[in-house]
Amino acid sequence: MKMHKSTLAAVLTAALLAACAGTPNRESTGEVLDDSVITTKVKTALVSDKRVSGMDVSVETFKGRVLLSGYVRNPEERQTAERIARGVAGVKEVSNKIAVRGG
Repeated sequence: MKMHKSTLAAVLTAALLAACAGTPNRESTGEVLDDSVITTKVKTALVSDKRVSGMDVSVETFKGRVLLSGYVRNPEERQTAERIARGVAGVKEVSNKIAVRGG
């Protein structure tokens, strides 16, 4: 069976796109890039804000959903960190697992 170049190109393109597609438990290539940008923007915003101990807060992103963890000094700082994360473009949801540690 002889395949035309255009048909072969279409089949290869479809295979490559399928390999890059995300699933509920795995991100697509584009989502990984988007999430790393979101993570960087959230972390930068936290470190830049003097009201938050940004260096003590970890940020992870999966499909636009941000997980905040780490430690802050008081409940207000915890809420401020969440508000900052929610304000970053591309963030769909924030799970705030930051613990308050007096200090």
